[in-house]
Amino acid sequence: MYRILIVEDDPGIAEGLRQLMENWGLEAFVARNFQDILGEFRACQPHLVLLDISLPFFNGYYWCGELRKLSRVPILFLSSSGDNMSIVMAVNLGADDFIAKPFDQRVLMAKLQALLRRTYDFSAAAPVLEHRGALLNTGDQTLTFQGERIALTRNEYRILLCLMESRGKVVSREKLMQRLWETDSFVDENTLTVNVNRLRKKLDAAGLTGFITTRVGVGYQVE
Repeated sequence: MYRILIVEDDPGIAEGLRQLMENWGLEAFVARNFQDILGEFRACQPHLVLLDISLPFFNGYYWCGELRKLSRVPILFLSSSGDNMSIVMAVNLGADDFIAKPFDQRVLMAKLQALLRRTYDFSAAAPVLEHRGALLNTGDQTLTFQGERIALTRNEYRILLCLMESRGKVVSREKLMQRLWETDSFVDENTLTVNVNRLRKKLDAAGLTGFITTRVGVGYQVE
């Protein structure tokens, strides 16, 4: 399920947006601390941000710039000002799209779903496995986290796929080696260890610390 962070200081609008997102099967979080939107972002780890321009303390333009230093997660601006200059400023600061208030809910959802589709390559024909905000696309064998693509080798993808298919359960080293052998890749104990360690380093670097845990003498687990 995709997570949406709503940064809107009008309680009525924010609650309406939250209900709209949930009605469409999305998980929605409303920002509360407008002095620390980056903290709200880190806590939520959203797949998309709905960002109002007029906010207390710092405006949406400021927070868009700060978010872009941290992530490439799609940002959809909401604003009561729909003039061309506002749109140009938003896009120049890293926004992916812009919608003026009052907005049609159908238009908003069409824009939001298009951004999610473009960013995460969502396709009904290619199932996507999700865990802790990480999206593993089985169609193009890519891993995406907070809008960033993490490059995987064929063996790394096979290992992660096997673990995410059994998330919450321990997968034995023997089963992992068997899955890799199915692709004509000869893998012994040492090679499997090297591949898992390389995969862990990539996950850690992307912010997915502790994504794969070791169960000594048994195997590995995604939890």
